[in-house]
Amino acid sequence: MDPTILIQLVNVKMPFGKYKNVLLCDLPVSYLEWFQQKGFPPGKLGMQLATIYEIKINGLTHLLRPLKK
Repeated sequence: MDPTILIQLVNVKMPFGKYKNVLLCDLPVSYLEWFQQKGFPPGKLGMQLATIYEIKINGLTHLLRPLKK
């Protein structure tokens, strides 16, 4: 796994939708579950959303705290 992915999760904002301009790491699990069921968007954003989803459902959000500015 590329460690820069974690840094991106705490710095990149959701570019569209109900949670536009919310940091990816701050998206609610329910929203990520919806994407997981419907399909994550293609490309880098989809990979980032899938990664934060896995982090959250596995209780690993504490790993992101030191990276948040």
